[in-house]
Amino acid sequence: MFDIRPYIEKLEEFCRRWGITEVALFGSALRDDFGPDSDIDLLARFESGVHWTILDHVQMEDELAEIFGRKVDLVNRMAVEESENTRRKKAILGTAEVILVR
Repeated sequence: MFDIRPYIEKLEEFCRRWGITEVALFGSALRDDFGPDSDIDLLARFESGVHWTILDHVQMEDELAEIFGRKVDLVNRMAVEESENTRRKKAILGTAEVILVR
């Protein structure tokens, strides 16, 4: 299981810059099979009215990879909530653990 505590301060600054109001962990970071080669899956809620391009999204993932020292998959919570893929929605939202709210 992944320990987020050493990264909270840098994650808070990242969220302020990008207009993120809530971050949750999901996937292997919450399970015992999380290892040195595992990526980190983050679910983000953005401030109302914030819209980013695909290039911005890539930049955000790159910045997060620098913070955590490993690959990060950043997923927009609203996109998951509005998804018609109920299996994926249930898997992500049903297991996600909020780690930061601002």
